[in-house]
Amino acid sequence: KNLVIVESLVKVKTIGRFLGRDYDVKASLGHVRDLPQGKMGIDVENDFEPQYVIPKTKSSLVKELNTALKGVSQVYLATDPDREGEAIAWHLTQAAKMEEKPVFRVVFHEITKSAIEEAFRHPREIDADLVSAQQTRRLLDRLVGYRLSPLLWKKVRGGLSAGRVQSAALRMVVDREREIEAFVPKEYWPIVAELEKKSTNGSKKRSLFKANLASLKGEKGKLEVGNKQQADGIRDDLEGASYVVASVTRKETQRKPTAPFITSTLQQEAWRKLRYSARRTMAVAQQLYEGLSVGAEGSLGLITYMRTDSPTVSTGAIQEARELIHNKYGAEFVPASPRSYKARAKGAQEAHEAIRPTSAMRTPEDVKPHLNADQHKLYRLVWNRMVASQMANAVFDSTRVDIESSGPASPRTYLFRANGLVQKFAGFLALYAEGTDSEEEDEDGALPPLTKDESLDFRGLDLQQKFTQPPARYSEATLVKAMEENGIGRPSTYAPIITTIQERGYAKKDGGTLKPEALGTIVTDLLRERFSNILDLNFTAKMEEGLDEIARGEKDWVPFLRDFYAPFDQAVQVATDTMERRDEPTDEVCEKCERPMVIKKGRFGLFLACTGYPECRNTKPHLTKVGVPCPVDGGEMVQKRSRKGKFFYGCANWKPNDEGCDFAMPLRPILEPCPQCGGLLGAFARGGVACSKCDYKGKRPRVKRDDEEQEAEPVAAAG
Repeated sequence: KNLVIVESLVKVKTIGRFLGRDYDVKASLGHVRDLPQGKMGIDVENDFEPQYVIPKTKSSLVKELNTALKGVSQVYLATDPDREGEAIAWHLTQAAKMEEKPVFRVVFHEITKSAIEEAFRHPREIDADLVSAQQTRRLLDRLVGYRLSPLLWKKVRGGLSAGRVQSAALRMVVDREREIEAFVPKEYWPIVAELEKKSTNGSKKRSLFKANLASLKGEKGKLEVGNKQQADGIRDDLEGASYVVASVTRKETQRKPTAPFITSTLQQEAWRKLRYSARRTMAVAQQLYEGLSVGAEGSLGLITYMRTDSPTVSTGAIQEARELIHNKYGAEFVPASPRSYKARAKGAQEAHEAIRPTSAMRTPEDVKPHLNADQHKLYRLVWNRMVASQMANAVFDSTRVDIESSGPASPRTYLFRANGLVQKFAGFLALYAEGTDSEEEDEDGALPPLTKDESLDFRGLDLQQKFTQPPARYSEATLVKAMEENGIGRPSTYAPIITTIQERGYAKKDGGTLKPEALGTIVTDLLRERFSNILDLNFTAKMEEGLDEIARGEKDWVPFLRDFYAPFDQAVQVATDTMERRDEPTDEVCEKCERPMVIKKGRFGLFLACTGYPECRNTKPHLTKVGVPCPVDGGEMVQKRSRKGKFFYGCANWKPNDEGCDFAMPLRPILEPCPQCGGLLGAFARGGVACSKCDYKGKRPRVKRDDEEQEAEPVAAAG
């Protein structure tokens, strides 16, 4: 018998089936050792020696592994193929009694029979450099979190947290919001001429097209039209003007397909096309990677490992994709030579593979009956992207027409420009086109055949007042893209970072974009003021580069931590002694002294307190409204907590001693009325609704609405 240890229970059955009876497969369920909870667990004075412990939740599992070790001849550690997987493998050797057993590390990027067998034919030792890099990241993040978080508790409020990468990502969200607030719109007037090719040979077919005002003839640069007066002056100049084709430029252009997915691009595209959050995308991708039952084939992984920053694809997978393209689309869709892609991010691990289907021959249609909706949609996205990446270029006919126009009473000649783009050969676009973050559509289309010196018929002039727009808030997709471009975090950290800044109350979703909360802005400003390097994007990126150097064996981890910690520790001590307290502001005003109120945290949660303390000791509960009016008096329905700690929902106008509305219900209210009596409906956590007025229970009524359900907002209520 040989013992194989993987991370996930899902892999146990699949890998065990591939390996056969000579292998006993067990799951570690992630890490079996970690730094202790409740204390730092790092001996800073002794070269940052970590004090690892086996969590209570893992003690029985470690005992089970020790029992499984008895009687086996060899141990294979088959944890995930990244730094964290390498560290988990090393921790397993330390936690379980493996000293007397031959221990091997096996790595595979897909869970298929051929990949598993190949990995077990080429086992290796645990890579100490990769383990050191992951351990350094863990220690670095623990040092930052355990020193900064207590500072935030003392200077802002309890329960807050700060992190090396988390705080840098939050800074990006806060800075973007400030760009938006500081943005000053600039007026501009695009001027568009609607023109028509003169009919020939008595043809009644109309050839209308539009041309945009570009410049004045003889002057360099684009003609800027900044107000109505200028626009009206140009319209007057063009009164009765003639329009003549000055030049026609035609050329063939080609567009190449995009590379197969890496973690960041998968998260971006899943948001653009499926509206999946980064967290949801990674959860579904994990299922596709670890293995699903696919009919007669049994359980197997459908995609390769989903945490990667390399677009490299194996030769076999490329040849398989080219064969499929030839059979399904034709020889003209197969490029002359296989395509290869290189990583754009510095420090990308080229030995890893891109996220691709484990077999291109396993089409989305083939596996659809065996997958749920989320799994099928994401698999189809991965499959389409991989296959399209090996298809021929798309070919277009591109035309640019410059048109001169001058009015009889104007000394100036205006230059209009029209662009046309016509697809000649679909190429990879027959299967897949990458999504965009911009909602603007490409207006280039076909133009009629035009020749130099040809006169055109004028059909109208369109003048529109417009204003420049501020930069857009980050969506999850664009934040991941910006983090990757700035070297912030790594593939395994993007989704957890975005989740954390929302769960901590630092930012919230607003129409699909991330908007910083007041608390997030306060924390960012506080850290920026005292710990500028922690929030500096270049500094954070350099730290990631340092971790990459440790992983390659080019740098020792102890001096790396020492160089960071000495100035950081000093800054924490100074901030602890000198930093002023900062409370989260609100729009609430104290009814006793009319001073503003701020949010604080006490033994029983958040509450509002008057800034006039200690002169004024007025406080209020900090409650959460749900966007639904009370059916009794029209007040706000808010979330409340009973004395036993259970949540319920009641009217914000409730006051003790029967002085106000006493309406309450156990379920979260929704806007749709009861279809039976028109009363207020409440939603169960797992679906379904019940009426607060009658005995109706059923599915949520379908009501056409233009906006999303409102997210809960803080609101104060006496009580």
